[in-house]
Amino acid sequence: MNIVLHEPEIPSNTGNIGRTCMATGSVLHLIRPLGFSLDDRSLKRAGLDYWHDLDVRVYDGFEDFLRKNPGAKIYMATTKAHRTYDEVSYGPGDYIMFGKETAGIPEEILVDYEDACVRIPMNGSIRSLNLSNAVAIVLYEALRQQHFRGMQAYGALHRLSWKTGPDAG
Repeated sequence: MNIVLHEPEIPSNTGNIGRTCMATGSVLHLIRPLGFSLDDRSLKRAGLDYWHDLDVRVYDGFEDFLRKNPGAKIYMATTKAHRTYDEVSYGPGDYIMFGKETAGIPEEILVDYEDACVRIPMNGSIRSLNLSNAVAIVLYEALRQQHFRGMQAYGALHRLSWKTGPDAG
């Protein structure tokens, strides 16, 4: 999967999202301007020691992103969408785009992707979720639909063994 952040502003959010991308084998795409430097300590602290292994691609704007990813199937995560994130079928290699923390994806972009816009249902008294939480929610739904292909099938204990399951002894 591909996670796209349009003009992210908070380095710790992007670091957390990078860690989620590492855990899921996803590519992280960052569209400038960024609200931080890519060598920001808080970015790397949030991504822990995974940041140097992360596949991160940076673009000089949305048009640059489109030019370098021709034919990309893009879903736009926005609070303004008609459909919820679980009402679409995600495929391997699809792109899920999220906007900056203070403003989301610009409406000038959204209007061209109306059928590809998805939202996370939430109580009407809140404007939005934390960006890294929103990415995790939508990304894991996309991966669930693909039966978590290529991901670890079960968890193992560190010192002991489960009584049932693949590592039962």
